[in-house]
Amino acid sequence: MGVGRRLGTAALTTASAVLFSSISVPSASWATAAAAPAVASSSSATVLTAGGTALPDAAFPGRGAWGRGSSGTAAASGRSALVAPGKTLKLGAKGAAVKVLQSRLAALGYAPGRIDGRYGGATLAAVWAFQKVNGIRPTSTVARRTWSALEAPRAPRVLVRNGKPTRVEVDLAKQVMVLYVGGVVKLISHTSSGSGIAYCETATWQGRTQRFCGNARTPTGDYKTTWRRDGWHVSYLGQLYNPIFFNGGIAFHGALSVPLAPASHGCVRLPMHVAEVLPGLLGTGVPVHVRGRFVR
Repeated sequence: MGVGRRLGTAALTTASAVLFSSISVPSASWATAAAAPAVASSSSATVLTAGGTALPDAAFPGRGAWGRGSSGTAAASGRSALVAPGKTLKLGAKGAAVKVLQSRLAALGYAPGRIDGRYGGATLAAVWAFQKVNGIRPTSTVARRTWSALEAPRAPRVLVRNGKPTRVEVDLAKQVMVLYVGGVVKLISHTSSGSGIAYCETATWQGRTQRFCGNARTPTGDYKTTWRRDGWHVSYLGQLYNPIFFNGGIAFHGALSVPLAPASHGCVRLPMHVAEVLPGLLGTGVPVHVRGRFVR
């Protein structure tokens, strides 16, 4: 649930430090793309190029990015065309090609952070989520295979065929969360769920030192969002940023460490910039479906 002290390997800790060292939560985050004027109707294609980035009508996650087919599966609807810059990008890169990457990720419902041409931690989290949805081993490098997938992306796999139009699906196998609003994708995020490792933690809780033991597992099943807190919420297993609870003490929440492998005590960790805006997108009483199993 909170930040575990023994749940990550040294490699994951290093990856997490790299990921979040460059994340900031500015007031004008990726969500401000919602206010950008549409430059093309859903029946026409907007070409994103390194020479000059044009944001499509789907600039805000989910707006025309993925529709819902009659069979209940996610289908492409009004997606923009992309001419890949053909440039390999690594964490820390800057320039027009990065802006193309960020704009494309935002148009498809991912959360790349500020569309500013700087490849930082928020954009990396979005790249990871996109790669996982498209069957690519997640890496910080955006090369030919990732660019090709961005040109012809897959829709997220629908986990609940007859689910409510507004719902959240958590894919534990891929470590991805998808928020649907009105039958279309609003947000796709990289996550880190329960590690599956037994734990015993000693913490000061309610004025006295106590020992808490359990199995760090995110149970599968069907739930609904319940109570929430703004900002940092202190629990007996750590601190949760903007938590939205959906299964007892298990919540979606922001964390300073969201590695590629499951690492929490049971909650669904989100990148900080995603947790900053999720409360404004996800109401109370919304169905949450948790499916799958992560294989290490």
